[in-house]
Amino acid sequence: MGDRIIGIDLGTTNSCVAVLEDDETRVIPNPEGSRTTPSVVAISDKGEQLVGTLAKRQAITNPAKTVYAAKRLIGRKFGDPEVEELARFLPYEIVAADNGDAWIAIDDRRYSPSEIGAAVLGMLKECAEDFVGDGEITRAVITVPAYFDDAQRQATKDAGRIAGLEVERIINEPTAATLAYGYGREGKEDLTVAVYDLGGGTFDISVLELREGAFEVLATSGDTFLGGEDFDNAVVDWAAITFKAEHGIDLRNDKLSKQRLKEAAEKAKHELSWSLDTEINLPFIAAKDGQPVHLELQLTRNKLEELTRALVERSLGPCKAALDAAELGVNDIDELLLVGGQTRMPLVRELVGEFFEREPSAGLNPDEVVASGAAIQGGILGGEVKGVVLLDVVPLNIGVETAGGLFTPLIPQGTTIPTTKSEVFSTSVDNQPVVPVHVLQGLRELADDNKSLARLQLTDIPPAPRGVPQIKVTFDINADGILSVAAEDLGSGKSASMTVQPASGLTEDQLERLAEEATSKRSEDIARRELVDLRNRAETLIYTCERSVEAFGDSLSAADSQTINQDIARLRSLLAAAEVDAPAVRDALAALESSSHQIYEAMLADEPG
Repeated sequence: MGDRIIGIDLGTTNSCVAVLEDDETRVIPNPEGSRTTPSVVAISDKGEQLVGTLAKRQAITNPAKTVYAAKRLIGRKFGDPEVEELARFLPYEIVAADNGDAWIAIDDRRYSPSEIGAAVLGMLKECAEDFVGDGEITRAVITVPAYFDDAQRQATKDAGRIAGLEVERIINEPTAATLAYGYGREGKEDLTVAVYDLGGGTFDISVLELREGAFEVLATSGDTFLGGEDFDNAVVDWAAITFKAEHGIDLRNDKLSKQRLKEAAEKAKHELSWSLDTEINLPFIAAKDGQPVHLELQLTRNKLEELTRALVERSLGPCKAALDAAELGVNDIDELLLVGGQTRMPLVRELVGEFFEREPSAGLNPDEVVASGAAIQGGILGGEVKGVVLLDVVPLNIGVETAGGLFTPLIPQGTTIPTTKSEVFSTSVDNQPVVPVHVLQGLRELADDNKSLARLQLTDIPPAPRGVPQIKVTFDINADGILSVAAEDLGSGKSASMTVQPASGLTEDQLERLAEEATSKRSEDIARRELVDLRNRAETLIYTCERSVEAFGDSLSAADSQTINQDIARLRSLLAAAEVDAPAVRDALAALESSSHQIYEAMLADEPG
């Protein structure tokens, strides 16, 4: 059982892991008992790495060292307009890596987005191992937005490798959701399904056809910089502008205030999914003339919809593009599936339902369905699931730069994968020993407007007049949607040597170093997390006991009161030590838990009757 393949939805805001057991998908809870885990990584003041819930809990007190929404940086350059816009709302620092990628800076260390993703994947891996209970898990299927390009898919695979996972397959999130929805439908009628996937950081729309044993993607479109984070940021901007108009202070200029406002905005957005109004109340958010200033604002559902309507409407353009690419109309869609936490917003359901002229399908958990589909794909690859075939497509054109700086697609958008395409190139001058090939991905006409994937140097070309050498360049896209390139000199029958210079991402040396570091420090990281959890339990118990002694101390005997206070003092002293002795803290915690039972007895004694 230890060699089974788990399914992971590595999300912008939250992540989820699932496994196929006895022909059913099981979503695996994290140590806190939640079925989703915040995609948050933090470095504490003591240098401890915190992941998930523990990291999110301390975000307000440690904003500059708490990283969230890192998925939005994957495969992006530091100077991208989207990165600059995102940086306005982030409390941590984004810097340029040596190759120009957008990385994260904490203290004197720089982290790639893949490293942050790897920390989340590593925690999910450990959760799965605890759940399965039969050895180490090393294989996974990881989902990505359908509109992720080659660099972003490769960066996601890199994150899995750093986490100690062999990524058996990268599949698109809408495809995974459809797989979960359609799994077990054998013998039922064919369906054409539209999957509207609006998560924390990205948006996808895919049109799929479900036939007997086959899940075929007909078309896909989307926006890799549209998601729930943008809805939160719209509320942050509104609240900050309103506050500034009243007090002359821009809360977005202070990291701590900005983080408090960000969390309050997210909370208010969630509450307005089921209520018509809510309050954003942040006491002591700033100071003016030596006096504290508080933020108190009423936010109604109507106001939230006014602030975010343009974001929802922005998603409808890709919906039309996907239908056009599939050569279908809204009347040809049998089912509309909503995926991603942001689809819980009533306005999203309303406008998307109006566009597709139908009510969304009920019964799917938008936070878990993608991980469940990934687990089913793991079952397919592992041989547990028979007779199911996934046919996905290329989300963007892939091609080369040609004369005049034009982009010439070789593999068009919507091509079913895996696929292989070859083109023959030649030299432009006599006796040219090298043929340069610039590989790009995108939908624009000019090369400079598309994403550079690689620059290939085809060397060792035998001397010949220009135009004579026949160099066949082969583009191969595997089932993960990741591109590889090969070259052959048809004249000599030999393969020409090729040097690939990645336009972005981690180098092989960096990957190996980070993977080895993650493996060597895994036991240390687990111990640190356990210590943080132990500290939190101890501090919570101390606080609870002190408040309870204040309230019910008169009902305690002198001996019980003395024992409890001594146990509190001992535990607090151990927590304050420079090097925390975990076994001693556990013993002291157990002692306080035992002595604190007398408080409960005193509470019962105080009850009337």
